[in-house]
Amino acid sequence: MKRVFILSTLLFFVTVLTAQLKLSSVFTNHMILQRNAPVPVWGWAAKGEKISIKFHQQTKQTVTDKNGKWMLYLDKEEAGGPYTLTVKGKSNTVELNDVLVGDVWICSGQSNMEWPLSATINAEKEIASADFNQIRQIKIEHSVSVVPVNDIANATWQPCSPSTAANFSAVAYYFAKSLQKELHVPIGLINTSWGGTIVETWISKTGLQTSPEFIPVAAQLPASKEQFEKDQLIRIQKSVSDFQYTDNNETTAGWELASYNDEKWSRLFVPKVWEEQGLPALDGTVWYRKTITLTAEQAGKDAVLLLGKIDDCDVTYINGVKAGETCTHDRMRKYVIPAKMLKEGKNVIAVKVLDTGGGGGFWGDEADVKIETAAGTISLAGDWKARVDVKGSIISTSPNSMPTLLYNSMVHPLIPYAIKGAIWYQGESNADWAKQYATSFPLLITDWRNKFQQGNFPFYFVQLASFNANNQNGTTGSKWAELRESQLKTLSLPNTGMAVITDIGDPKDIHPRNKLDVGNRLALLALKNDYGKNIVASGPIYKSMNIENSHIKIEFENTGGGLKAAGNKYGYLNGFMIAGKDQQFHWAKAWVRENAVIVWSDDVPEPVAVRYGWLDDNMEDNLINAEGLPASPFRTDDWKLLTDGIKYFIGK
Repeated sequence: MKRVFILSTLLFFVTVLTAQLKLSSVFTNHMILQRNAPVPVWGWAAKGEKISIKFHQQTKQTVTDKNGKWMLYLDKEEAGGPYTLTVKGKSNTVELNDVLVGDVWICSGQSNMEWPLSATINAEKEIASADFNQIRQIKIEHSVSVVPVNDIANATWQPCSPSTAANFSAVAYYFAKSLQKELHVPIGLINTSWGGTIVETWISKTGLQTSPEFIPVAAQLPASKEQFEKDQLIRIQKSVSDFQYTDNNETTAGWELASYNDEKWSRLFVPKVWEEQGLPALDGTVWYRKTITLTAEQAGKDAVLLLGKIDDCDVTYINGVKAGETCTHDRMRKYVIPAKMLKEGKNVIAVKVLDTGGGGGFWGDEADVKIETAAGTISLAGDWKARVDVKGSIISTSPNSMPTLLYNSMVHPLIPYAIKGAIWYQGESNADWAKQYATSFPLLITDWRNKFQQGNFPFYFVQLASFNANNQNGTTGSKWAELRESQLKTLSLPNTGMAVITDIGDPKDIHPRNKLDVGNRLALLALKNDYGKNIVASGPIYKSMNIENSHIKIEFENTGGGLKAAGNKYGYLNGFMIAGKDQQFHWAKAWVRENAVIVWSDDVPEPVAVRYGWLDDNMEDNLINAEGLPASPFRTDDWKLLTDGIKYFIGK
């Protein structure tokens, strides 16, 4: 995964050296400015230089400060355009054309927000008809920084058309399309997102310092890139030395050969990223080896080797012969193995894996890691021999290396661009710290609101979809369910809303391809709360419970036209579990009665608690309101969770 490290002072020095007028790079041709609000415009020029701006029927003037920075505010404008924005200084004039005034939304999070329209359901047809000049996106380039930076790398606002729509955030595109259809005003999208990122990397240092839980983390943050890389090297060296024996003269020669002796190698479970197995923060090269025994029948014909997904790049060998290579983190590995590569008896599969940022190694479903032979399939999931190539490993700054890195480089330079609100899709990467997410996620929202200084602007987010992350459920506990609960709790913040999408996930894919309904459900929240539409914008939310002998009655908010059981004409509800004082949950029977849900089980004669949708994969949940919006998963108990006491720490 490519990344760029921006020095905080680079752009400032470039500006000073040239002494030319420059606008922040967020201002370009085709941009959309926020309607009905003062609009800040800023940039740099020589110290003390007089700056004048003309826009529509306005003319404004200011003077740069001692550092050469200038900022002024345009008066409120109604939706409209196209206009020209002209900024004039002593040395040069900058003219921006085709500027619209409408509503601007920040679109942020991890891969499901970044996911392009081109990789979704019905993409080809949708892109061909995506001629929406009044929907425009600016994609912020991936970059990380230890300290806040002044400007983003060069980016360009793009009007939505069949030639540009493929690279739009799919969620943001459908959100904007729904709003534009109802409101008939321009919709601007600031797409600042990065796949696989944790919430803490999007929070500022001063934001962390407002939380007692994160004050110790903020205190550990380095003051410079150089200090960070020094600290990072120490952490990596320690984790590698703890993981494997040291041999300073070691080379990788022969590691792919069947004859190589890997007896002293350590072990890694496949499929599971190595950060979760004793190698946190390692970006570099790790070799994997697996010995399998084949019969003459299995080895006598061509076979197919399937390795699931590998983050990021692999070169795969069978008995020392290269079988194939791939270099993308989310593609299924499938290599056809000629019979001549295999032999009766022992065979060695060797995989050289290079990770350039974020998670590293094999990931996905155990069922996807196997070799298919003419005589049957052999699972390759489980322990593999593994060894870090110390000389081939790299020291790098991934976005999850520590908190604040993406706030510094991909949010801070956008402030104080005038916005209507924000939409957010993230949380998958925080599932291991799900309980703490109830602190960190509200902290992010509050932090951004404080920094933009535009009040409690709307902040709408997506609850995690169904995905069989670890096959966890209400009897074993579920980290994904706990993360969803932390998202649900975040609704306690003012002017927030949550789109529930348990019904449109994919148990086998962390990136469900249906982004249409995701965007539309986010748009429902905005249309109701911000634009005054008289609509139902949310599915049922748990309100209260009442024990009635051997049954429990559950009542909800946001029932709309009434509670229903989706897809079941008899009204039976799926996804409910019930427990007694022993805290052992059992699957329950449930149905709708008088706009409430009645839950019971023969196995629990004296129930005290109910859980709904408490699974990684809760695709079968079917409680909805009459408007078809699904209920959020919930629990009525306050019993111990899997992630209680598990906190995010710097260097993880």
